[in-house]
Amino acid sequence: MNKKQKKMLARIFLAAALVILLHFLPVQGILRFLLYMVPYLVIGYDILLKAWKGILNRQIFDESFLMAVATIGAIVIALYEKSGDYNEAVAVMLFYQIGEWFQSYAVGKSRRNISELMDIRPDYANIENDGRLEQVDPDEVEIGSTIVVQPGEKVPIDGVILEGASSLNTSALTGESLPREAKAGDEVISGCINMTGVLKIQTTKEFGDSTVSQILDLVENASSRKSKSEDFISKFAKVYTPAVCYCALALAVIPPLFFTLTGGNPEWVQWIYRALTFLVISCPCALVISIPLSFFAGIGGASNQGVLVKGSNYLETLSQTKYVVFDKTGTLTRGVFEVNDVHHSSIEQAKLLEYAAYAESASSHPIAKSIQQAYGRELDRSRVSDIQEIGGHGITAVVDGVNVAAGNEKLMNKLGIEAIHCHHVGTVVHMALNGKYAGHIVISDDIKATSKEAIAQLKHAGVKKTIMLTGDARRVAESVARDLGIDEVYSELLPSDKVAKVEHILAEKDDREKVAFVGDGINDAPVLSRADIGIAMGAMGSDAAIEAADVVLMDDDPLKIAKAIRISRKCLRIVYQNIYFAIGIKLICLILGALGIATMWLAIFADVGVMVIAILNAIRALFVKKL
Repeated sequence: MNKKQKKMLARIFLAAALVILLHFLPVQGILRFLLYMVPYLVIGYDILLKAWKGILNRQIFDESFLMAVATIGAIVIALYEKSGDYNEAVAVMLFYQIGEWFQSYAVGKSRRNISELMDIRPDYANIENDGRLEQVDPDEVEIGSTIVVQPGEKVPIDGVILEGASSLNTSALTGESLPREAKAGDEVISGCINMTGVLKIQTTKEFGDSTVSQILDLVENASSRKSKSEDFISKFAKVYTPAVCYCALALAVIPPLFFTLTGGNPEWVQWIYRALTFLVISCPCALVISIPLSFFAGIGGASNQGVLVKGSNYLETLSQTKYVVFDKTGTLTRGVFEVNDVHHSSIEQAKLLEYAAYAESASSHPIAKSIQQAYGRELDRSRVSDIQEIGGHGITAVVDGVNVAAGNEKLMNKLGIEAIHCHHVGTVVHMALNGKYAGHIVISDDIKATSKEAIAQLKHAGVKKTIMLTGDARRVAESVARDLGIDEVYSELLPSDKVAKVEHILAEKDDREKVAFVGDGINDAPVLSRADIGIAMGAMGSDAAIEAADVVLMDDDPLKIAKAIRISRKCLRIVYQNIYFAIGIKLICLILGALGIATMWLAIFADVGVMVIAILNAIRALFVKKL
């Protein structure tokens, strides 16, 4: 609880105590009025001030204005009737402030929960200087620097472990409670907590581009992207509040005038009281507060599970997802490739691997890395020249004066070289030397342990169709799709082909159904942007894919996709529950108020009670572990 909330709570208790005390004091007349104004001003001075500033700024119609008019009106009626009953006026302001405090506490709690979950911003980085560790600002650490992370400290910047081994706590990033073991040569991302050994890490990114900075930026900016429901409520409140004010004015004036003109009893006080009750009931706090809070809590609950949603509009779209389109490599498969064999080689297998490794020496693609790893020696870049990457085909280069081509069958066809078909399942890299076919390298990529269950969970969550798009050979793609239970598969696609396929799916679907694309590579960025909802793998995924995506899975687990959809649907259910409940109760109470059946006490329930119930319901969106 912050200082502002504590101060408000003290005001609430003081005002309540004074009202109770005054109830038992036998005072009447002007003294009673003055004494009751003490708790009224203690609890309501800030509301009156806000209402006055709103009038001065010509922004009259808000909840502060409604409360000020209603309570001052109730006091005026009590003075006019000489009843000395100021309890209603003070109670309206008191309970309104209780509702405001409750809302402030609920929002603050949600923010604290999220900030605790996302408490990953490092305060410093350790640089070794003359045998001593020096703490510096992470922003000052350059790429390629060596930092030291001691047990209990956060990894401040993304990098590769040079020395040491340790267990890393990644729960703040992924929601995964089990620690991850890391050793020399492993990549580590910022935001993890080093639990055991001392690690020396060579940084691969600047702090501003590191994982921790990206996550914090995503969470901090999520609230700026409003959902359709939030936009509707904002527009509704702008029209609704002035409308009810004019209705209350009409209720206070028209019936008494009518009775006056027809010779009846105008009963001005009774109709003004009804109008004031009408104003209190009409306050739109429950809707204006609970709907954004529901989305905020939903985004916080998703963050707790390692799913970063960039805005409430994306959370709303995610709830309507009926088609999920997957990239294969690094998304459904581990993206960790290993060379299994070399077939039909016209030269020694080691020599063919050497040519392939040098041709792929400038590439950071996982397939290229696997070939370089299989070669197992340090590469002398002076031996290779004229490297050209042909998108969706492969690479050509000159190695030791030999023209080398490494890629798929499309590359061989493009070069007019007849390739020998491979019967083994896996990614096949065909090789040609000086225009002649030299053999092919078979590379395998294991399916992620949770991919099959992820597809099953999506179907259980109501997804109509799962589709896989990949640049891999048809046999490999169909084998993976069959093993996972994917409905449709399209193979041997260029990045532009993937966009075209997604465009086709978007054109064929129902307008109310949404298409999600899940990918991780830089070539997936255009498709992630084009789909209704783009989901990127955050650990292994490229920066371009993460930037283009609307949702980021921090631990690359495809099982989290179904969970994200369930979280979004729970959040939307809560939003609609609050909308129907708040509007329904208020309409009933407004009618009762206009008919004179509702008292100011019922008005307090219709305003504060409904708001508290709606806020409590909204907070449920924060709890998503069992979904």
